[in-house]
Amino acid sequence: MPAQGKHRRPKSVSLSRGIAAVTTGGAVLALPVLGATTASAAPAHSVAAEKAVAPVSVTAQVNSVTKAAPAKHSVVSGETLSKIAREYSVSGGWKKLYEGNRKAVGENPNLIHPGITLTIGAKAAASSEAKAGKASTASAERTATAERADRSERTTAAPAAAPAAAPATYTDDLDGWIRESLAVMAQHGIPGSYEGIHRNIIRESSGNPNAINNWDSNAVKGTPSKGLLQVIDPTFQAYHVPGTSTDSYDPVANITAACNYAADRYGSIDNVFGAY
Repeated sequence: MPAQGKHRRPKSVSLSRGIAAVTTGGAVLALPVLGATTASAAPAHSVAAEKAVAPVSVTAQVNSVTKAAPAKHSVVSGETLSKIAREYSVSGGWKKLYEGNRKAVGENPNLIHPGITLTIGAKAAASSEAKAGKASTASAERTATAERADRSERTTAAPAAAPAAAPATYTDDLDGWIRESLAVMAQHGIPGSYEGIHRNIIRESSGNPNAINNWDSNAVKGTPSKGLLQVIDPTFQAYHVPGTSTDSYDPVANITAACNYAADRYGSIDNVFGAY
């Protein structure tokens, strides 16, 4: 009698890749087999997903570039800087928008006119222009300072010579003699006026520079009165004014010596109205 299959090796059923189907009331429930192999599959990244991501990244980059570039906005009636700043999400609000568009807006940020064009994001450009303007102004100031210093140096190094004063000229007559005498008297601080000198000359000599008195007491003593203002030699020598002739008949020398004597004795020739 054949032996019982007691030692027969039972068949093992491989469940590593199978799916057991269980029916319950006509419904089929697919259960994954628990005895799967130990190697795990790599995470699934489908090509379709990768393709879907790429366009989004490129679009973001394009939008970023577009946002960075300054935008232009034409103002319409009813708009304000605050409203436009909110619309474009301007960092810093209407003040930053105004700073970048001050030239277009004008001095009053509350009054913007329809039709003007605002540049959104123009702050950097405006700042660069301002810096360039300041640099240009500073350069111009340095140039002007250098030019002033150069002019000053030239002026200091070679001062312009003052034109020499032309020597005064006087006519060779009574008027000229009196005027020249007055100039000499002014240099020596001797008082007297044209009128006072002229008046006494006419009384003493009638304007004759060679007049001489040979009959009065002075003549008797041997010192006759001479010249326009009839001065005796001792008085002429005592009151002679340096720079004039030593000849008592010289008109200018005679007048200045007589006026010097009158200033000493009477205070001025102007105070003499008779014999002196």
